[in-house]
Amino acid sequence: MGLSWQQGPLSPKSIGRFLVPETLPDRLLYVEPLRRRMRVHFGGSWIADSERVLLLFEPDRYPVAYFPEADVTPGVLQLADHTTRHPDLGLTSWYTVRGGEKSTPRAAWQHADLPAYASDLKGRVAFAWPAMDAFYEEDERILGHAADSYHRIDIRQTSRNLVVRHHDRVVADTKQPLVLYESGFAPRWYVPRADIDESTLTFVEHQTFCPYKGLCSYYDIGDARLGAWSYPEAFTEVGRISGMVSFEPDIVSVLLDGTQLQLEPGQTVIPHGPDRELTVAEASARR
Repeated sequence: MGLSWQQGPLSPKSIGRFLVPETLPDRLLYVEPLRRRMRVHFGGSWIADSERVLLLFEPDRYPVAYFPEADVTPGVLQLADHTTRHPDLGLTSWYTVRGGEKSTPRAAWQHADLPAYASDLKGRVAFAWPAMDAFYEEDERILGHAADSYHRIDIRQTSRNLVVRHHDRVVADTKQPLVLYESGFAPRWYVPRADIDESTLTFVEHQTFCPYKGLCSYYDIGDARLGAWSYPEAFTEVGRISGMVSFEPDIVSVLLDGTQLQLEPGQTVIPHGPDRELTVAEASARR
């Protein structure tokens, strides 16, 4: 998403190109200050608290937050024997993270032998997102991964005619869909419930999580597995799509003003499960 994910400019799947005279390297890494206070909670206490976090963007990865060692609580990090090698940043040392009565191996890392061009990351530590109890910006919990400062969502009302069919049956027909534009993704079209034949939708016990929109529920449409989805209680920032339904154009037929929509590059995603097995209420509260 944003710079390095899906169709972002640092992704191998970018839909644009840099207008430069020389061929760029296959992998471009980018680092910049987060300019927000970020904290890490683990084992019942705050183990990192910094206003000097750097975000690292690298191709096909979500942004990763790097904390200055001085902003990590002393005694939290225990150097492990395990090391790996990053393709661009060299030798990587791993740490066991300790907090209170809790201890998790390989839960943080540091690039120990950085090339000169990557010296911004010297003396900085990153925490494995799933291994920590929670990350916060100020007093608000951040779910899924570090927030991408270049990720944006715009929602627009339109009067275009959207028709959804499966085999010979009309599933939805509307002239008041919402179109959601999200960084790194092709547009997604959301249909009001009043314009859907809900007898065609079969609720599925399956959920994914979007750090920007919330928890997503899914529906089968006849033999079309996971052909539709909805955010029953979308986050406040995108609350206009709450309860509306979107349809997958490579699974069912979706026509916009008579033109068949196709699955475009960048529409497929790597789904998240609910962050750290949070319940719907916990994830919706984001605290």
